[in-house]
Amino acid sequence: MPFEPPPSTWSLTEVTRDLARLDAADDLVAMGADLTPGTLLQAYRCGLFPMPSGEPGDPPMWFLPVRRGVLPLDHLKVSRSLRRSARTMEIRVNTAFSEVVAACGDPRRPHAWIDADIVDAYTELHEMGWAHSVEAWRDGELVGGLYGVAINGLFAGESMFHRATDASKVALMGLVDLMRDRYADTRLLDVQWSTDHLASLGVVEVSRETYAVRLAAALRLPLPAAFDDGEPSGPTLRLVVS
Repeated sequence: MPFEPPPSTWSLTEVTRDLARLDAADDLVAMGADLTPGTLLQAYRCGLFPMPSGEPGDPPMWFLPVRRGVLPLDHLKVSRSLRRSARTMEIRVNTAFSEVVAACGDPRRPHAWIDADIVDAYTELHEMGWAHSVEAWRDGELVGGLYGVAINGLFAGESMFHRATDASKVALMGLVDLMRDRYADTRLLDVQWSTDHLASLGVVEVSRETYAVRLAAALRLPLPAAFDDGEPSGPTLRLVVS
C-alpha cells in the first residue's frame, strides 16, 4: 500500500469548495503552497494539479481546467499500425521511473516544463508508492513511457515520451489495460488537457462539475492491482492485440 504522508499545511480544498465561484474562462485557479507529498495528494484529491511558475524554487501554479481531458477506458482508439507496434513491445511498471521522468523532462523537447522541483517532488511520491511509470520496452531497451499519480481509482497522467514510433501510445495502451478490471467503468484516467493528438486516441473533454463527480466516485475505489502489489517494480506484460 502507498504510504500516507503527513497532511499539508496548506488548504487547497478551499479553492475547489465552490466551483461556481471560479472563473469560467481561466484554467489557473491558485498560485503558491508547495510540492510536498501531502500537498500534492490533497491537490489531486480535489481535482487540482501543479505546474511550474518560473524558476525552480518559485511557488507552483495550480490548475483546474474548465474543460478537463479524460480518457474513458473503453474509448481508446487503436489503429492497425499501433497494433503492429504493440506486438513488438512489452509493458513494464515502475522499473525505470527516474529514466521516464528524465526523458519526459528533456529540455530539448518542445514546450518542456518539467523542472528540478517537479522531478524531486514526483520522485518522492514514487518512493512513497503514489507515482508510477508505465514503460514500453523493445529488445531490452526503454523506448517510451509515461508517468503519473495513482490514488484509488484515479490515475492522473503527467507526461509521456517516445524514442521509437508509437512507443508512448503503446505505454498508454498498457496503462488502459492495467486499469481495466471490474471497476473500469468508474475508474478515471485524467490527462489534464485534451489535444488533437490525444483526441485522436479517444480523449474527451468534460466540465469541471462532471470531473468533480467522476473524481469523487473514483476515489472510493481500490487501487488497480498493478499499482498496489507492494513490490518496488511492478509487472511485465505483453499486450494482447488482435
